[in-house]
Amino acid sequence: DSAEASPSVVFENIEACSPNCLQMLLENISGLTRDADFTVEVIPKINVAVATFIKSIDTKEFVEKCLQDKRVREFKMTARLLESTQTIKAENLPDSISSDYLTVYFESARNGGGPVSDVQLFPEENSAIITFCDHKGNT
Repeated sequence: DSAEASPSVVFENIEACSPNCLQMLLENISGLTRDADFTVEVIPKINVAVATFIKSIDTKEFVEKCLQDKRVREFKMTARLLESTQTIKAENLPDSISSDYLTVYFESARNGGGPVSDVQLFPEENSAIITFCDHKGNT
């Protein structure tokens, strides 16, 4: 089952921990190096960060280590695997964006993509909903 676990871990309630502090904390817990082994995306609007592991690790075990870590508990953060989904929302898109461009972009392996089955553009919101053929193409 661990082989199918998400390569991404969600950290919630991160406001007490700066992005640099969080990255160092994750390096300390995992023994890995940011940028080479994992990336961290901070989403301040919803008080969340997502760590995505480039290097293959047991993310379930990593989540357990995080939940037991003294510093993580002091910061009152939580950690969980990112759920798999077949649909994502892309926001802040340029006015001129086309569904064909988004399809090609999100199908690019370099961007972590996979086969796209549908793109719905919402020009009034400068956003789009991208649906993948399976849940592996939305990292």
